[in-house]
Amino acid sequence: MSIWKRTRGLRWGIIGVVMLGTVVNYLTRNTLGFAAPLMLADLHITEQQYSWVTGAFQAGIMLQPLVGYILDRIGLRTGFAVFATGWGLLTMAHGLVPSWQWLFAVRGALGFAEGTAHTGGLKVVSEWFPARERGMAGGIYNMGASVGAATAPLLVYWASSVWNWRAAFVVAGLLAFLWVALWLAVYRPLASHPRVSDAERDYIRSGQEAHTQASLVRPSVRSILGRRNFWGIALPRFLADPTWGTLTFWLPLYLTSRGFSLGATALSTFLPFLAGELGCLFGPTVVLWLQRHGIGLIDARRWTFTLGAALMTCMIAVPFATNLYLAVALLSLGGFAHQTLSVTCITLASDLFRKDELGTVAGMAGTMANLGVLLFSLAIGGLVAQIGYAPFFIALGLLDLVAAAVLWGVVRPPIDTQGITPVTELPGA
Repeated sequence: MSIWKRTRGLRWGIIGVVMLGTVVNYLTRNTLGFAAPLMLADLHITEQQYSWVTGAFQAGIMLQPLVGYILDRIGLRTGFAVFATGWGLLTMAHGLVPSWQWLFAVRGALGFAEGTAHTGGLKVVSEWFPARERGMAGGIYNMGASVGAATAPLLVYWASSVWNWRAAFVVAGLLAFLWVALWLAVYRPLASHPRVSDAERDYIRSGQEAHTQASLVRPSVRSILGRRNFWGIALPRFLADPTWGTLTFWLPLYLTSRGFSLGATALSTFLPFLAGELGCLFGPTVVLWLQRHGIGLIDARRWTFTLGAALMTCMIAVPFATNLYLAVALLSLGGFAHQTLSVTCITLASDLFRKDELGTVAGMAGTMANLGVLLFSLAIGGLVAQIGYAPFFIALGLLDLVAAAVLWGVVRPPIDTQGITPVTELPGA
């Protein structure tokens, strides 16, 4: 009898709901990037002012340590519901702004509210999955980022064709409210969920490492900052996440500058995020394959990250592609490579830290990731008119190689992760 049948697989339904939440989170945050060509013209916003607006979002989302701490203290069920309600209200407010100053303020507030995406998702993965399944679970919920980002251009194109760009924000905001209702109906903690079987609860707990179990000690920010494993995750995320920020906020403007129409831009920006969905599953699959060939959990994640970093070098060729469709193909490979390494690095936190401090760890690592996006976006906004996009794509192709070197040089595997082997039956087998 398969593991799925023995345990009824409630955990996979839970992560499916989290994935839908991540879809909504990234749809609401990415709507701006794809509405930008229309918004900038309508509100008379310059590229420099637009970089400040995107910077406001990154500044807000850099408060993830506070968001993570709140989730650690009040619990996932209430915390996710409150913050997701904020996603909806603030996204709809985007459709009412009269100027870039108002957009700046609303965007910063949305950044703070949306800091729950990875902090909350990681806490669910850590609580509901044994170590051998965390990579796949992390990949599934991270697929929501690609799905949400891929849906945003289609939503903007449809809404602007039927109504206007402002309507896209209203529709995206309403979807957040629908997800809150689903989340409250489905989610309860593992210890008290009325629908989880004893067999599934025992299976989850028996496959979790001793060093990740909660303790009676509150998470200490100072203690976390003093651990090399935190910096081994945070610095690679600082170096890697500018790729996602560039695809999200600047790709539509880049393609428009190369002569793509609104419809062609919507389709072309859809493809890199679609490829990213495949990367979310490819990364965990590579980790499982490496473990089955005798490589420990932490090293398997590091090798997978390194593979993604090698594939990311394709971004160097993007600005030199004379055929626009070749450029889109290279961007799609970049989206695939980024999600391969990103989901691997994000999930690594759940292998190294206790459950009751994971929200704080994920939030602090997220702050570093979004600091990288902020600095990179401000640099594009300030310099693209003078030097073009080429230097930035070259940088994106090289930064992840540096990140891989940091991951290998800084992270130290806990002793009880090296003997973990993957499950031999996948869910549904």
